[in-house]
Amino acid sequence: MDLKSLIREIPDFPKPGILFRDITTLLRDPDGLRYTIDSFTQKCKDTFPEVDYVVGMESRGFIVGTPLAYQLKAGFIPVRKPGKLPAEVHAIEYQLEYGMDRLEVHKDALQPGCRILIVDDLIATGGTAAATAKLVQQAGCNLVGFGFIIELRDLGGRRYLPDVPIVTLIEY
Repeated sequence: MDLKSLIREIPDFPKPGILFRDITTLLRDPDGLRYTIDSFTQKCKDTFPEVDYVVGMESRGFIVGTPLAYQLKAGFIPVRKPGKLPAEVHAIEYQLEYGMDRLEVHKDALQPGCRILIVDDLIATGGTAAATAKLVQQAGCNLVGFGFIIELRDLGGRRYLPDVPIVTLIEY
């Protein structure tokens, strides 16, 4: 299936000069959604045979991470923007391609030694994924790898990630 044909491109969003890859058009297509989740699951099963938790970043990481966790028979842990989680959190500030941001995860969600797969819809410059990796590693977890539906290769986000396997479905 040609997944690229189901992804809308929006120029100059969220700021001039950025070409935004919008997966909402992929998600609304029943066959495209099913193919994406099934293909992503199979690649992750092949690459990461033992995963305790899938960690997904707000908000599109929730969309792909939850069904993936279900298929992998793993739990799902959300990483959120500030002020969204009600209990004590681990937090990290990081640089976005267009500003600063902060991520949080419940302290009791991550147990030392658990095997973590971090997923999101897209990797661009790698800032969000790298920050999430630091969060889970600071909690003493074993980061087994990353999974992304889309990788923007020209932006080189991989170089900022820890040296673990990375699964992607689509590259631009």
